[in-house]
Amino acid sequence: MFGHGGAGGPGGLAANIGGPGGNGGAGGLLFGNGGAGGAGAIASAFSGNGGNGGAAGMIGDGGPGAPAGSAATGAATVVLAAPPA
Repeated sequence: MFGHGGAGGPGGLAANIGGPGGNGGAGGLLFGNGGAGGAGAIASAFSGNGGNGGAAGMIGDGGPGAPAGSAATGAATVVLAAPPA
């Protein structure tokens, strides 16, 4: 009835694919705010999407959504080995 939703966790990494952020928990049935969504993981190839904010209670605010991870930052870290002479 009363209470705020918890925040979603950040997305995890699996190889080059970032996991999506968790969704924020819903607010209490009557009073309470929704939790914030977790951020998407940053990965070299495919980054995760941010989680959605939780729904508000009858009185309260919905939680904010989170941004997706940026793929560009991870892609720049790939280094190719020079061929043998």
